[in-house]
Amino acid sequence: MKITSFGGAETVTGSKHLLEFQNGKKLLLDCGLFQGRRKESMIHNQNFPPEVLAADAVILSHAHIDHSGALPSLVKNGFANPIYATPPTRDLCEIMLQDSAYIHEQDARYLAKKVWPKPQPLYTKEDATATMQFFQTQKYDEVFEPVDGVKVRFIEAGHILGSAQVEIEFKENGKTRQLGFTGDLGRKHLPILRDPAQLQNLDVLITESTYANRLHDDIQKVGERLLEIVKKTAKRGGKIIIPSFSVERTQEIIYVLHNLHASGKLGFDLPIFVDSPLAVNATDIFKKHRECYDAETFSDFIEKGKGPFTMSSLEYVRDVERSKELNSLNYPAIVISASGMCEAGRIRHHLRNNISDPKNTVLIVGFQAENTLGRRLVEKVPEVRIFGKPVVRRCEVEVLNAFSAHADSVELFENIKNSGAKKVICVHGEPNSVSFLAERAQKELKLEAIYTEEGKAIEI
Repeated sequence: MKITSFGGAETVTGSKHLLEFQNGKKLLLDCGLFQGRRKESMIHNQNFPPEVLAADAVILSHAHIDHSGALPSLVKNGFANPIYATPPTRDLCEIMLQDSAYIHEQDARYLAKKVWPKPQPLYTKEDATATMQFFQTQKYDEVFEPVDGVKVRFIEAGHILGSAQVEIEFKENGKTRQLGFTGDLGRKHLPILRDPAQLQNLDVLITESTYANRLHDDIQKVGERLLEIVKKTAKRGGKIIIPSFSVERTQEIIYVLHNLHASGKLGFDLPIFVDSPLAVNATDIFKKHRECYDAETFSDFIEKGKGPFTMSSLEYVRDVERSKELNSLNYPAIVISASGMCEAGRIRHHLRNNISDPKNTVLIVGFQAENTLGRRLVEKVPEVRIFGKPVVRRCEVEVLNAFSAHADSVELFENIKNSGAKKVICVHGEPNSVSFLAERAQKELKLEAIYTEEGKAIEI
């Protein structure tokens, strides 16, 4: 058996891991977009490896664009085989791939004014729509056979709504083998979702490594820290601008704010705006898939009728004109907007109009990949470029990594230890993260642990 990573190797974007079995069948684990510098991402995203196109099926761990966003390109280039996912992942992909296509179309229109020949979008809304016909849904814990001789099961990953780890059983040289793929592994005790399950009795584990060399703040204290930042900024008359992933992170922030408001700790009705049509649509899908909630959220939503995604001071913004009006607010407010790494969407307008005011705060609540606007804000550089023009940063920048939906160093290591795996392949992490996790697993667990280069096949 061979494993080849065509993305997500020593980087956190563009996840594509091709499994080639002894019987000649091929499965692609995830099919994500590269994100980062425009030119580099464009080159990666436009050049589709023929080996990937030859896959017999795609096994999709979750709907985040760095894991699902290249599916329309795959279909556009001739792929016409099944894409397996959980029902919530399928529903989220329906809106997220449309949103991604819209961004590619807008980027092409913008670049057409500057370069010749006029560039074409990576894919269109029509391509995204065509992709959905290949989705086949599978519930958690149900075994299915995507190709002959290979059995697959989705188990809870606890990362975002519908996210799954993948358990794969296959035969090699007459022996039954077990391979596990974490996708993006979540954390215990996060708001809303169930905790991640544990993959067990594995021969090989492909594990994400995003935060392999870092620890998160205590999720139990995230409300207190968020409250502190909100009150401090409001006291000086500023706005809190939160770049947030439309799926999961936005809903978690709303949930925590809802609890702060309901408990009286917030102390006043601070206007909260969710300015992302995608986040609004995603929240509707969250309401639909209550089977994914943890016991506390289910109790709040169903039994107590609290409606954790609604409150009197909360406004969901779809209209473009209303979005523009938020830039002229002259009173304290919270604006939550996409994209999470500040590379697209309405958040760039809010940042351009607000980061030069020292009263304001930009609150970072998720991982920021290298070469993104979000990473430069985390690094607190004095000037950034937005829409190609320099903007001076005078606002405060705060980072709340307790919200992270990725397992940290301790959680990733424990997951490897409890998996029983004899061989570990570290993916989906920057070079210092994947090397740290591989070396630690080798040293402390006496495992064969490696990290791979893009396009380099590993024989199992």
